Amino acid sequence: MPYLGSEDAVRELRRALSNPNVQSDQLRYRNTILKVIRAMSQGVDVSGLFSEMVKACATVDVVQKKLVYVFLCSYATLNPELSLLVINTLRKDCQDPNPMVRSLALRNMTNLRLPSLVEYVEQPLTAGLKDRAACVRRVAVLGWAKLHNLQPNSEIDAAVVNELYTLLRDPDPVVMVNCLRALEEILKEEGGVAINKPITHHLLKRLKESDVWGQCEVLRILQRYRPQSEDELFDILSLLDASLVSPHPPVMAATLSLFLSLCSGLPAVNLAALERVRAPLLAACGSVSREMRFTALCHIQLLLRSLPGLMGAHYKRFFCGYAEPAYIKQRKMQVLVELVNDENVAMLLDELKGYCTDVNADTAQAAISAIGRIGRSYSDRCLEILTGLLGLKQEHITSAVVQTMRDLVWVCPQCSDTVCLALEGCEETLQDSQGRQALLWLLAVYGERISSAPYTLEVFIDGVRSEASLGVKMELLTTTMRLFLCRPAETQDMLGRLLHYCIEEETDMCVRDQALLYYRLLHCGIEETQKVLQGRRSDPSLGVLIGRPAEPISQWACSFNTLKPLRQGSVETESASRGSPEHVTFDPKPNTDLSDTLDCSQTETVLSGSDSGGTDSSADVLASSVAAPLSLSLLPTLSPEEFERLWLQRQPLHAEQGADKLEEKEDHMCLEEHIQCPAIPHCSPQSLQAAMQLLNIQTLAFTPPHTLPWRVYLYTHTQHAHSGDTPRSTLIVGELLYTGEANQRVGVVNKGMDDGDVVEGREEEQVKQGEEATADGLSGSESVRKYGEKIIKVTLKQQPRDYKALKGFLSILKTVLHTLSSERN
Repeated sequence: MPYLGSEDAVRELRRALSNPNVQSDQLRYRNTILKVIRAMSQGVDVSGLFSEMVKACATVDVVQKKLVYVFLCSYATLNPELSLLVINTLRKDCQDPNPMVRSLALRNMTNLRLPSLVEYVEQPLTAGLKDRAACVRRVAVLGWAKLHNLQPNSEIDAAVVNELYTLLRDPDPVVMVNCLRALEEILKEEGGVAINKPITHHLLKRLKESDVWGQCEVLRILQRYRPQSEDELFDILSLLDASLVSPHPPVMAATLSLFLSLCSGLPAVNLAALERVRAPLLAACGSVSREMRFTALCHIQLLLRSLPGLMGAHYKRFFCGYAEPAYIKQRKMQVLVELVNDENVAMLLDELKGYCTDVNADTAQAAISAIGRIGRSYSDRCLEILTGLLGLKQEHITSAVVQTMRDLVWVCPQCSDTVCLALEGCEETLQDSQGRQALLWLLAVYGERISSAPYTLEVFIDGVRSEASLGVKMELLTTTMRLFLCRPAETQDMLGRLLHYCIEEETDMCVRDQALLYYRLLHCGIEETQKVLQGRRSDPSLGVLIGRPAEPISQWACSFNTLKPLRQGSVETESASRGSPEHVTFDPKPNTDLSDTLDCSQTETVLSGSDSGGTDSSADVLASSVAAPLSLSLLPTLSPEEFERLWLQRQPLHAEQGADKLEEKEDHMCLEEHIQCPAIPHCSPQSLQAAMQLLNIQTLAFTPPHTLPWRVYLYTHTQHAHSGDTPRSTLIVGELLYTGEANQRVGVVNKGMDDGDVVEGREEEQVKQGEEATADGLSGSESVRKYGEKIIKVTLKQQPRDYKALKGFLSILKTVLHTLSSERN
């Protein structure tokens, strides 16, 4: 047929469909209908041929029927009245001896999607549920789901639901799976299909009969079932064992997700299941499908959060191939960072070094960032590689290296000397705003060590008029101010020129307001300026936790085998958009607002303490109105070595000497308390550390979650102003201990309240001894409380002695732990 316009083409097709000569020739008639379908797929409006196509469906040719049904289902909503003409033909086809014709008629009858035709469709669908052919039953089951979707507010037919439940035992596995899907859709408002023990075991026994997606559907629905006994649980796990190592990744992932759901209270079983899926996951990483490889890598990252060493022996499987797309290479590099140890660090760094010169700039920058994260543990080797990369003088490589060095010195300040030497001359290569912001931050923090810092800064100031980046301008202001404080003679003139431009000529209000702030701050004096601008150069406390602490499986189990691992990065990545590392902090959980709970700020924690000291209740201490503020501070910093020395030297003295001698020779005191916080031992180290740092309590070391005994070591400095006295500073070091013992009977004996010598928590027998001591004349109070499981033992040691400050700090600590525990529950 020659090329014609759309109207002419439709007119020509109508003439051909109405031609008796064409209708009498089956092959010509079919080819004409095929031309109609081809024109429809090309976007031509052929809805005007609806009546001619309705006539064409009355044929014994199955191929022609399929073509006509495609057309009718596409244009039925535009011609609801003419669609009634095809119903009789479809109902007649539902009684055809050929099961293929019957299933085809049922499928297209429900695909018309017209509410006015529902009454004509119900009877054929009901008959189709009992058809002798499995293909017809498959279509009929899904047809009822389509019918319910067409009229969701209609009343559910109980007879249909019962029939669908009966068909769960249909010998055809596809019919069984389709029944599950249909019942899920029809009973959506009631929570979906009801899963009981007989149905569960029936589905599991027939699991292998279904195809891949059928097995995934069955495993997904079974997550709602909870075994009634431990024996039943292990029976189900035995039936699932073969699917856990299935060669089909979707089945393996669905099975593992069901394992994690059923065994949420059995961490040992969960860990064993993760070990079993290692081989299938590694096989999926080598899949031909790129999408499958990426998905497997994302889920491996999820598993590494709880088992960091799961893939340690197979790290070479995550080396990047030359022809792999950039998004897979970057994800593999993230996994490699998680697998670094003393044995493979040299090989991994050598491999990552090769990726730094990749033709794809994003891949090269991701490799440099990965080297920087490894540098937190192996700084010397990584700095050598990063310094060598600066010699390449390539813009995107230099920018990524400078940003990585900035982040590295924030965590590892011992690297600052090497970084300062490497920065000489790199400003000539930097062109992007993120790299220049990182360089300016390094000049601000370590400007006194970099001899060329003023000259480098002068280049930036001379070009400030042509600078397009708002972030660079604001960072330049801060850098010039901080460099002026340490090198005033070389920077004074530059600072004046920069402030004049930003105040008088700059059009952006943010830059102008920042310049005005600094100008007015200089009028307040150098000392006030230093207090504001001379912040911390690094945060070495972040280096205490190298890598990713092991997390409980329950934290990510619900997101396994979903799209969530694909949407978000599963490892800690440095943001390239920030200008200063100080602006990046750990955030507590969204619903956890400790600042509201304790009414404290980031720089100072103020607690109104009680004068009497006769109670250790958090509520009493927080509610007291006596004006005796307690402030917490992280300065001076206490190194892990100093903490260990102070902690250990107190223990033998406490064991060998009595409380009286302890008071005479050592100006310190010890306090032990038991707190019921069920969720704290399973809390992630990041959440606990963030909550503590919010209140200026520094955590030094953690035991991984689910490890017994579970310990956390912490310290802080307190300033407690007594009435009429100057504030008194003390150092408090502490330990949180959970041994796993249940149903302890804990006694809290406050001994020597007036003297403030020792406060200890004892067992029930020690409580009786305390009562006897009180009867002999010792001042104090006894209280015995019975707790359930998961009691945290808190041990605090203070020097010098300040009982009210110690009790005030204990109240703060208890409130933090209770808040975290309640949020986790």
